[in-house]
Amino acid sequence: MLSVIESINNAVNNFIWGVPAMICIIGVGLYLSIRTGFLQIRKFPYAMKTTVGRMLRKREASDGSMTPFQAVCTALAATVGTGNIAGVAGAIAIGGPGAVFWMWISALLGMCTKFSEVTLAVHFRETNANGELVGGPMYYIKNGLKKHWHWLAYLFSAFGVLTVFGTGNATQVNTITAAVDSALMNYNLISSDGISTANLIMGIIIAALVALVLLGGIKRIGQVTEKLVPFMAVFYIVLALGVVLLNVNRVPYVFSSIFKGAFTPASVTGGAVGSFFMSMKKGVSRGIFSNEAGLGTGSIAHACADTRKPVKQGFFGIFEVFTDTIVICTLTALVILCSGIPVSYGDAAGAELTILGFTSTYGSWVSIFTAVAMCCFAFSTIIGWGLYGARCCEFLFGSSKTIKPFMVLYSLVAILGATVDLGLLWNIAETFNGLMAIPNLIAVFLLSGVVVKLVQEYFTSGDGKNA
Repeated sequence: MLSVIESINNAVNNFIWGVPAMICIIGVGLYLSIRTGFLQIRKFPYAMKTTVGRMLRKREASDGSMTPFQAVCTALAATVGTGNIAGVAGAIAIGGPGAVFWMWISALLGMCTKFSEVTLAVHFRETNANGELVGGPMYYIKNGLKKHWHWLAYLFSAFGVLTVFGTGNATQVNTITAAVDSALMNYNLISSDGISTANLIMGIIIAALVALVLLGGIKRIGQVTEKLVPFMAVFYIVLALGVVLLNVNRVPYVFSSIFKGAFTPASVTGGAVGSFFMSMKKGVSRGIFSNEAGLGTGSIAHACADTRKPVKQGFFGIFEVFTDTIVICTLTALVILCSGIPVSYGDAAGAELTILGFTSTYGSWVSIFTAVAMCCFAFSTIIGWGLYGARCCEFLFGSSKTIKPFMVLYSLVAILGATVDLGLLWNIAETFNGLMAIPNLIAVFLLSGVVVKLVQEYFTSGDGKNA
């Protein structure tokens, strides 16, 4: 049965992440960039100034909403996760170093895509029966497009509910247990016989913590993510920069292999990865898995922001993709490639490759710190995706009464993620990510005129006039 599911998923995955995905993701990102005059490049300094400035400004949000800082932290909580650690490692192993270049390209265009998603989400959001601000792809499809397009909103929500259990929960918990097991075994604190019991205990603890945060509502989610995300990001960046600095003599060679491998992967991987398209496919798909530009999911968190200016919140989308992919994913790639560890190109790999990059530079003691970083990354992703799933569930069934049962079920999936081998689930999660992107990208493409209008209005108003 599993072999049948695997073969079906592989067929769908190869189609979704084949030529159609490249055309949709790259094409829509390029189209939006052209229509906005490459806003993500032209207004990049302004975007950084606006977003960082608002992050440093402390204020309370009104009932049923988050502060703009809490909203971006919740969105970053979902994006900065195992995709940055395991996803990058897998992309390099299967697509070669050149996959990193295609991650950068997808991020460059993805900045404009995510800017558009966030802007539309805030512009077309609603207030639900509980007095909470709700928005995202399903709402900008419903409120921005004609009735004959509304089926896309339900399609996105259905894929969203299915995706969160794998992408947002089980695979993340699996990464937490793998990191903790590795650290404990390095110090001989646990034997291989005790791993299954330890994983079950970890699964139960994680499920309880997830339920505690998510059932506390939108306010508690915002309060947790605004503390956890900055800590984990700075912690990981410092560790990764240390690896790069200690192996600085390899940096020129690494960048050379990234650019060369992007177009002639066989020359860098010794023929193990010979396909230019494979390098591109893995770079783009894992880049999107990490920064979620094109999926529309991050805009669900941004729609909760206590702001009246959609475009101003949209700049957080640019900041988010830049931080996630250009900064953190690039540092992960440099940890793997600069450390000089052997990479079995053409074979699947995950977080263990990144951990090996750290331990080969610092020694086995650093496995404790990488385990902490990965736990923070994965837990924050679980929280962020829990919110996304709840919003999709609420829209799909038309009632906020479905949220709490969903949250309980979602929390319990953590136990499954901790105790089951999830090799197939990673691939299924990647497939559902691609399926979510399709209705969202169609909607963003059709609503591109609204984005252009809102941008023009913003930059002719008092706020953006001097930008």
